[in-house]
Amino acid sequence: MPDFFCDQVVMVTGACGSVGQELVGQLLGRLPAQVRLFDNNESGLFLMHQQLSPRHPQVHAFLGDVRDAQKVATVARGCDVILHCAAFKHVFFSEYNPFEAVQTNILGVKNVIEAAIRHNVKLVIFTSSDKAVNPTSVMGTSKLMGERLITAANVVRANSAQRFSSVRFGNVLGSRGSVFEVFAQQIKAGGPVTVTDPNMTRFIMSLDRAALLVLSSAGLARGGEVMVTKMDAIRIPDLARVMIDLLAPAYGHDPAAVEISIIGAKPGEKIYEELVSQDETGRGVELAELYVVLPAFRAIYHEIDYQYPGAATGSPLTQPYNSAQTEPLTPEELRQFLLEHRLLPQEVLRRFPDLKVRSCAS
Repeated sequence: MPDFFCDQVVMVTGACGSVGQELVGQLLGRLPAQVRLFDNNESGLFLMHQQLSPRHPQVHAFLGDVRDAQKVATVARGCDVILHCAAFKHVFFSEYNPFEAVQTNILGVKNVIEAAIRHNVKLVIFTSSDKAVNPTSVMGTSKLMGERLITAANVVRANSAQRFSSVRFGNVLGSRGSVFEVFAQQIKAGGPVTVTDPNMTRFIMSLDRAALLVLSSAGLARGGEVMVTKMDAIRIPDLARVMIDLLAPAYGHDPAAVEISIIGAKPGEKIYEELVSQDETGRGVELAELYVVLPAFRAIYHEIDYQYPGAATGSPLTQPYNSAQTEPLTPEELRQFLLEHRLLPQEVLRRFPDLKVRSCAS
């Protein structure tokens, strides 16, 4: 069976971001007819195109911003699929720059939807965030609104063949600005490593797996649903200690001398991470790799057949999916996760020459 993306024209917004770059890399192995990189990062886009185009002439780069409705529509013309990754993702900056978050995270989604409808794009996948569940911040609220706009697009779409769906996931270790990157910088400096609360838990996944599940969701999407990736849970203090033990020696520090400092939760920061809320459990279904949250106003979407491959083994959700109610990885399991997914600097990985790399499909 040919891959879903084979011979398709695919536009990736936010292509220069961590998830965007990984998506493009995996897409190119699926033989698309064309991949359109769309980003407002001129230098990043230039370098990415320079690196990819000699081996992949089907890659084209377009400099632009999702805030510019006309440019989005121009690049979307002739596309079969849009993977929408462009967003402001930092809670702190969105809180201090709320109107900027609205421009990118809400109106940017609107522009992508309108461009897709105008040019009969067959599928739009929106990458959302755990922050959209019971949001306590501007950033989370903007991502929730993005999800709702994507769902509602299935009512105002140009034809019944068009599909608009969201994929929601939590912390992607290895992405820019993640807690993993912050801890690594602090350890390199000799500490202290700052943990906001000793009881804090989070979901984690590797960058390659995040991209894989976004691409896999394209074949599952029926329109209007939010697909929630299943993830491993961890305790943040465990992550700090495991990273200290692994990284400190590589930077000439004694792990025992690198302190962990508890600094208190930031405004709007949750002690645990939510991926499916209590309200969503009544309309959620569990599949092998994902949870699927169906639209709240099902009567509006009655023409959509929400049947999924493997649904016979699926089951309704009975409780919320959050990191506080999920058994966390042990410190040793977390250590193996970081090593096998090669999430550590090369100077650390060189100390493990016989390390087996974990496949993104595992």
